[in-house]
Amino acid sequence: MSGGALQTEFEFTLPNGYVDDEGTLHRDGVMRLATAADEILPLKDPRVRSNEAYLSIILLARVTTKLGSLDNVNPHVVENLFVSDLAYLQDLYERVNLRGADAVETVCPDCGEEFDVEVSSGASLTPITGDAEVTNGLGMGNP
Repeated sequence: MSGGALQTEFEFTLPNGYVDDEGTLHRDGVMRLATAADEILPLKDPRVRSNEAYLSIILLARVTTKLGSLDNVNPHVVENLFVSDLAYLQDLYERVNLRGADAVETVCPDCGEEFDVEVSSGASLTPITGDAEVTNGLGMGNP
């Protein structure tokens, strides 16, 4: 990301993916930066009042704006993610909202495409701007 523009949306690919009621697998998604309201309003939700762990479910449902071909990412979708996918989204939420993206800009030596690479895990955080294939940090494209 260059030019000092604030990146507010981040593409991701879940490790396993969400399987809907029709058996469709949804792995690619978009998470936006959280607002103060995203963190405050769920505290009024009765599900959070009775179980504080539910806060992360509601937060992730609010900031995940796209997942595969789903029309809406709601708490039901987040509740039914595999544990590894939930952990992935929780980590992504923390990276982009609390610690910053921890990313460095780099250029693909083969095609010249510029993209950001997450330093701590090798996962790439790609701004929503291009159609370039995202690599998983191991020199391979997404499966």
